[in-house]
Amino acid sequence: MHRQCSRAISEAPASKTAGADRSAGRAVRLFIDEGEPAARLPDCRADQGEQEMVQRVAVAGFGAIGKVVAAALDRDIDGLALAGVSARDTARAERAMSAFARPVPVLPLSRLWENADILVECAPAAVLRDLAEPALGNGRTLVVLSCGALLDNFDLVDLARRSGGRILVPTGALIGLDAVQAAAQGTISRIHMITRKPPNGLEGAPYLTERGISVVGVERPVRVFEGSARDAARGFPANVNVAAALALAGIGPDRTTIEIWADPALDRNTHRIEVEAEAARFSMQIENVPSENPKTGRLTPLSVIALLRKLAAPLAVGT
Repeated sequence: MHRQCSRAISEAPASKTAGADRSAGRAVRLFIDEGEPAARLPDCRADQGEQEMVQRVAVAGFGAIGKVVAAALDRDIDGLALAGVSARDTARAERAMSAFARPVPVLPLSRLWENADILVECAPAAVLRDLAEPALGNGRTLVVLSCGALLDNFDLVDLARRSGGRILVPTGALIGLDAVQAAAQGTISRIHMITRKPPNGLEGAPYLTERGISVVGVERPVRVFEGSARDAARGFPANVNVAAALALAGIGPDRTTIEIWADPALDRNTHRIEVEAEAARFSMQIENVPSENPKTGRLTPLSVIALLRKLAAPLAVGT
């Protein structure tokens, strides 16, 4: 198999840069859940005497999302090989890594790029720059899940453009970004999202903490936020990265609006999207089963795995 004989090179060739601003008020076009391959590394398959291109992938963050992504890479994703992970608790991550079929090193976040061509960010939003700056500055591809933090660090897109890096934003726990991106090629007048979560999935969010609001023990649905996707991403960094992804796919973080509700009757994270566009009017709703971390859903790591599979797939479906 390719992982038994892969050869690494220190630098990958320059890849396609991230998109550019189309006009004021429009979202900068990042590569939202696209399947176009990034730079690849040569790899030999001595048993078959032929060349195969393999890309090294490192996973930043080894929690509820990162473990699932890393395990999928360890099991085998064609054209990709797990090369390293990072974690706040190195010893714990090393113990978990010992159960993998092909254990890889646990590395410092800021040096993870040295072992990889593609980095998958599954870490807290606060450390996005620590990972992104050296990775993008050295022409790597970065898959960003903390895209809410990306809204306030958009200079990273310019860094990727200058250095031949690339930023990919998976669909995550959302639905319908293909339709939103297609509609955005014309005119969209309104995008509104209504997020409803069990209270324990929202407790401790900075927006609530700063205002002394607790949702523990609420007995009826309570709307805790209404405003722009940009403000929602700042106030609920672990909860509404979906709003940031929606904004980037459509009309930008200041024109995209969101309501956030704490609903004690729910056991799933629910997102409803309403779009008014020149080409179509549509609404979509998804109910996600929470992961072991109640702030995120089980669909999120699966979305990352689907994106990674697209990178080397002979057939890619969707925008």
